[in-house]
Amino acid sequence: MADRPLVGVGALIVREGRVLLVRRANEPGRGLWSVPGGKLEWGESLADAVRREALEETGLTVAVERLAGVTEVRLPEGQNPPEFHYVLLDFICRAFSGEAACASDADEIGWFRLDELCQLRTTDGLAEKLREWLGPDAA
Repeated sequence: MADRPLVGVGALIVREGRVLLVRRANEPGRGLWSVPGGKLEWGESLADAVRREALEETGLTVAVERLAGVTEVRLPEGQNPPEFHYVLLDFICRAFSGEAACASDADEIGWFRLDELCQLRTTDGLAEKLREWLGPDAA
């Protein structure tokens, strides 16, 4: 367990009104759908981390456009100290090369409209955050 929160990044990759999600293969959140992402490495810029994680998890090369939002995750909820404590920075991205395919840390990958998220088992609050950050049309 770290003695301070870890910084993580996420790639909100959008195309034709859909957002790319991965089903997590590892804890925390194994089996849940989420945006591709992971931990910021020492000395790495946020944009470089987003590009690296997107490529590692989806096979896509992305352009990082802007910060969408920041989330704090403490799991399990109510446990002090928590087992997992992350500060996550999610960025809106556009893919410009590669084919979306399941890669490291993911069991499955898919493109979803925001109105389809209620049918998925997602990480806590994902649908609400994506609606707020991407707006009514994730195009």
